[in-house]
Amino acid sequence: MKRKDLSNTMMTAAGLATAAGLVLWASSATGAPDPGADGLPESITLTGVVRDFRERTVEGGHPDFERRPASGFGQYVGNVADELDDDGKPVFVGGGRKLRSQYHDSAGRNINPSMYNPELGDSPGSYGAEDPGGIDSAGSFRQWYRDVPGVNMSAPLSITLIRQPGSNIYTFDDKADPDYQALRGFFPINGQLFGNSPGNDRNFHFTYELDTEFVYRRGSGQVFTFTGDDDVFVFIDGRKVIDIGGVHAAVSQTIDLDRLDWLQDGKRYSLKFFFAERHRTQSNFRIETTLNLKNAELPRVSGMFD
Repeated sequence: MKRKDLSNTMMTAAGLATAAGLVLWASSATGAPDPGADGLPESITLTGVVRDFRERTVEGGHPDFERRPASGFGQYVGNVADELDDDGKPVFVGGGRKLRSQYHDSAGRNINPSMYNPELGDSPGSYGAEDPGGIDSAGSFRQWYRDVPGVNMSAPLSITLIRQPGSNIYTFDDKADPDYQALRGFFPINGQLFGNSPGNDRNFHFTYELDTEFVYRRGSGQVFTFTGDDDVFVFIDGRKVIDIGGVHAAVSQTIDLDRLDWLQDGKRYSLKFFFAERHRTQSNFRIETTLNLKNAELPRVSGMFD
């Protein structure tokens, strides 16, 4: 989110607030300009929900934020179920492991280890010990992407993916966005919601989710890549396709949609994106995709701001 987007959104929220202080936000993509001659828009604006948490060492803190995994910092995979629950949310199941080396597709891109298929030319990586990746329990994880009074506060948050000239590639990159460049990373709620941890000028403890949809076009080169930290889980049609768990430096993972043999050409599918920033001292966030994503229905948010 650009900070100016947050300010505009807050003014809208204040005008629409109910007595309970809840707002249901519009489900369509916002701010996209008219498409060019090839029918593709020059940018795609998506609105999701950011939730702020207190770190675990302060009163009312959440046990998963500012927590070091038992096996050390790094990427963990397999701790989240392969399918979303009935609420459309990820589920902690445990039994995951620390990734020692990356699995790659035939193009050399990092992939979700559960997608590994040597018949497609993939190269195997390796695992370490079993570890929940700094997640206390299924109950604590359940709170990451749900509004829980006293545990988190939520607000709408927009990001804009910019089309790369002469291509069908769309990118949001905190390092290229002028507002986030000034913030030195993906820090959309500095001084907002619960505020920063004592002695810090940035807010490192939040989650972000996007609920989007797209039309699958077989053989057209549709891909989705995320690069950043900390946790990121992406689900297409309710099934996990990107798994970047744990507390770590920036990590990249890609899904080529033609690998997903259950997708039918020309059909519309959901893409749900779940992110968590859980630890100092960086927050990196980059999406690159050839999907023409649109917002699906958004959940309610709890926070109202000046």
